Amino acid sequence: MSALIPFPDGGYAFLEGVFPYSQGVVALPDFAIERVTFAHPVPMAEGFRRIAHHLALQSRPKTALCAAELRSPRPFSFEGFAEFNKLYVAVLEKWRLYRDAKNPVARSNVAPAAGAPDEPCFHAFCYTVPSVREGCYVVAGSGEWPEGGRFPEDIVARGDVSPDGLNRKCDWVLDTMEYRMKRLGVDWAREGVAQIYTVHDIHALMPEIQERVEPCGITRHKCHPPIEGLDYEMDVRCVSVERALD
Repeated sequence: MSALIPFPDGGYAFLEGVFPYSQGVVALPDFAIERVTFAHPVPMAEGFRRIAHHLALQSRPKTALCAAELRSPRPFSFEGFAEFNKLYVAVLEKWRLYRDAKNPVARSNVAPAAGAPDEPCFHAFCYTVPSVREGCYVVAGSGEWPEGGRFPEDIVARGDVSPDGLNRKCDWVLDTMEYRMKRLGVDWAREGVAQIYTVHDIHALMPEIQERVEPCGITRHKCHPPIEGLDYEMDVRCVSVERALD
């Protein structure tokens, strides 16, 4: 069972995950979470620079960064994803976020089916601010593979994008979202947004998904999950403010 670990330097607690990201974050008392979307994908190095600048303007430390949403040119190989993660986490370590072999920052990372960037980019990020608003959280993205399991052998309904296969993938990912939400101390009852990433036709599944996540809204993205062999991914958030930056 994953531990929920306070991260007071950032104003949030995180659900322990794996090397590249935590399983999710929840604002600590007297803090809320805000989200910023870039108008266009921003390459990684420039994205980190712009995030640092925005946090400084908000009088927030770099440790307030609690979630990142990335866009990639195409799905990575399993080995390529590991190499990319080393470069990403190296910056978090410089920012004093990655400590004691634990990464507090939640993340999703997908590859758009059309209009993909030429290199890995930031799409959005979240950070904490002092606030009386309660219950803000971000659940990290997950595809239909148990983290730490055998890859690709343990992919749910591996290679099966039939209606039945997609339904099994969807159910597994929804179960993962709900497990993480429960461990964060939140649930679907808070109005938020569930994001779905897949290039496959899930129209027939949408009524069941909507019923399960209500009152959350759903945003669908025609994107591939980050690793070759995966077909379906979700993340969930409930934040106090949403902004856009040019």
